[in-house]
Parts: sequence; structure tokens; C-alpha cells
Amino acid sequence: MSPEPDAQRISVDGHEFTLKRLDKVLYPEAGTTKAQVLDYYARIAPVLLPQLADRPVTRIRWPDGVGSTPFYEKNLPKYAPSWLRTVTLPTPGSSRNRETLAFPVLTKTADLIWLANLAALELHVPQWTVGPRGAVRNPTRLVIDLDPGPPAGLAECAEAALLIRDRLAEDGLTAFPVTSGSKGLQLYAPLDGSQPVEKVHGYAKRLAESLERSHPKLVVSNMTKALRTGKVLLDWSQNNAAKTTICPYSLRGRARPWVATPRTWDELSEPGLRQLESGEVLDRVAADGDLAADLLHGTARVPA
Repeated sequence: MSPEPDAQRISVDGHEFTLKRLDKVLYPEAGTTKAQVLDYYARIAPVLLPQLADRPVTRIRWPDGVGSTPFYEKNLPKYAPSWLRTVTLPTPGSSRNRETLAFPVLTKTADLIWLANLAALELHVPQWTVGPRGAVRNPTRLVIDLDPGPPAGLAECAEAALLIRDRLAEDGLTAFPVTSGSKGLQLYAPLDGSQPVEKVHGYAKRLAESLERSHPKLVVSNMTKALRTGKVLLDWSQNNAAKTTICPYSLRGRARPWVATPRTWDELSEPGLRQLESGEVLDRVAADGDLAADLLHGTARVPA
């Protein structure tokens, strides 16, 4: 049988597999093809893989491009290669008769390329990690997701982020900003992994509620949409053990190939802050290195 005309057999990290539909346009507005998406994930792997390390990955896939309806995928499909590391975890819910799912844990470039070949554009991970045998460990970072309610936008998110940064600093935590590749941004604070998820989750909730009280015209901690008009939601719930957040350096399935991009605080203070596309992110990493590298080395704890 002759190979498909738009297919290519490759070897990555010693693993051979076939890439298909390379000319398929996944981002019609930008004209970005699957081949370009694969190229991005191959080139960004050195800084993306450390952010994914030991974290089960939930994927959002757009097989027909971002103009179509995507679907979430937690469980690995049966045709996944045996060389992908997997971890079997219970789904959230009742502790009785819970279903278990086999999540991928990405360790090498071949893993990224294999998933990107399935048009898994977005890679979402929890704040906790798993051990070598799959045991769930404590969270190694805290995250606050800043989601603007129109007409608020990225500028208001940046203003709120500066307030959160200062409040975290008062508690001995260092914040790192990431523009989300969607509407807002995330703030991460690395932790030493010694505290249970409930303590981190509770601290994040108190932090958001405190900032809502002190800056009621700018931020809100309640997720009710009617309360969010013109304000920035400080979504503390992303620290829940069952929640996941877009991984830094992951693509987003939006109109253009925007990326969840680590930023500097100087950038957040400048006018004209915007989301960045994949090519821009590759150029930044080549010029400035990994701005999220310090997220991997937490020594802090949330206060009691």
C-alpha cells in the first residue's frame, strides 16, 4: 500500500511514527498548518517539557482546526504508543466506584509531537505532580487565573496582577506572570511541595477575597458572571485538586496561534500589552531564555 500523499514517517527520540495531514490548516485566520504546529512544539520542547514534568496532561483537540468544535481528552486512546508514560488516576467525584483514567505524563519531544499530530493544541495540567509509581504528590505551585469581564481586558488584568504580586510578596511568595494566550493571564508562585492541596487552595481563596474587599472596583472573587462586568475575576479555584490550568508555553485553540507566554513584570507595566503568537515566543526564548525556569524550584510555603 502506498503512503498517503500528505504523510511523513519520522523518528524522534528513537521512536518512529507517522505524521498525517501536515498541510491541514489549523488556524485559518493566520494560515497556520499542522506542520507549523508540530514545528513549534518540537522547538519549544526544551522549555515546555520541564513545565509538564510529572504532571498528568489533559488535552483539548481541534482535528478540523480552531474554527470547529474541540473536545477534551483525559484518557489516552487505545492506539497510543507503548513508550508514552502513563499514570492511572481516579476521576473526581465520589470515593466509591470511581472510574480511573490513564493520563499521559510527557517526558520527551516525541511525546509532544505524537500528541500534536492529533491536533492536541492545548495542554492542561494540575498544580500537583505524581511520583515515579504514580502516587499523587502535593502541589508545587499556586496559581491565580485572571479572567477579565468585558469591557475589562488585558490591561486591567495586568493592574490586578501587580496587586496580587505585592500581596504574595508580603507572605514570602514570588509571583511569575504568564499571559494566557486567551483573554487574560495567570500568576504562578512556586512552592516547596510540603503542603497539601487543601491548604494551598484555601490560601488562594482567602487571597482573592481579601483583594476583592480592598479593590472592589477592579477585582471580584465570585465566579458569577453577572458580577464580573468590567472587573477581573481572580479565579482561585484552579488550585483545586480536580482542576487543571493551561501549561506555560502551550498553544491555545483561539483565532490565532497564541501561546500561554511567560512575561516579565516590566512588560506588564507597559502600555499595549497583548497576547503573543508561537513565532514570537520561539524568538523570545532564543533571545532571553526561559522566563519560567524559576517556577521549577520552589522553596516557599503558603502561610497558615
